[in-house]
Amino acid sequence: MSNEGQFEYWNAARNWIDEQREHDEMLGPLGRLAIDALAPVPGERILDVGCGTGATTLELARAAGEAVGADISRLMLEAARERAAGVPGVSFIEADMQTHAFEPASFDGAFSRFGVMFFADTAAAFANIAGALAPGGRFAFVCWQGLDRQEWLQVPREAGGVDVEAGDDGPGPFRFADPEVLRRYLDEAGFVRVDIDGVERTMLLGGRGDLDAAMRFVVGSRVGREIADRGGPEAVERVRAALERFVTPRGVEIGCAVWVVRARCR
Repeated sequence: MSNEGQFEYWNAARNWIDEQREHDEMLGPLGRLAIDALAPVPGERILDVGCGTGATTLELARAAGEAVGADISRLMLEAARERAAGVPGVSFIEADMQTHAFEPASFDGAFSRFGVMFFADTAAAFANIAGALAPGGRFAFVCWQGLDRQEWLQVPREAGGVDVEAGDDGPGPFRFADPEVLRRYLDEAGFVRVDIDGVERTMLLGGRGDLDAAMRFVVGSRVGREIADRGGPEAVERVRAALERFVTPRGVEIGCAVWVVRARCR
């Protein structure tokens, strides 16, 4: 199954490059839940699935010694290589996880921060990741729970008067709302000792900043675009007013829910 739609989207997503610091501040603590679950140790080689602009690849390399970031976005990989220039043990490849010909059993572990939900063929991608891992190799990642568990989206949606569909089992951020669907994919790919832990916590919407930073993120999202298109400036202002109650000295702290997943190769 082709991943062409995802390739086109992520190669046009300039906001993830222009606002990489903000995104890393927002998602970094959630990604570290999966890094802790992976527990890399010095001397290991780790695959970073959907590495984006490379922040997680750098973290993994510091912990393990060697990390390879893989992504389908050339734009993001260019930014990743620039930020990692001169750092030992870090490299990046343009790769579709569904089809890339990894050297078999060439990694001790694989990791992903919100990169596993967008495969057109999840079964093929997970099987390919399993093939790249050594026997007993670990796979740990973090992904979103269902849309209805995401306060950071529900508050803007309700204030703006926009109904957002969660989507079906196709590519999309909330495709693993049902953890048993996720477990089935991992089982079929050859992973064992699959643990899926639900975590609820707050995150800094738009990164460590003020309400303006949070609104920049919201307005640039699919939900925000629909709110602006359907309701105009008045609807956007309602969203801003709704988010005011989440403002703290650190930024806009609002609830989210993720799955932290651990598994091993046979």
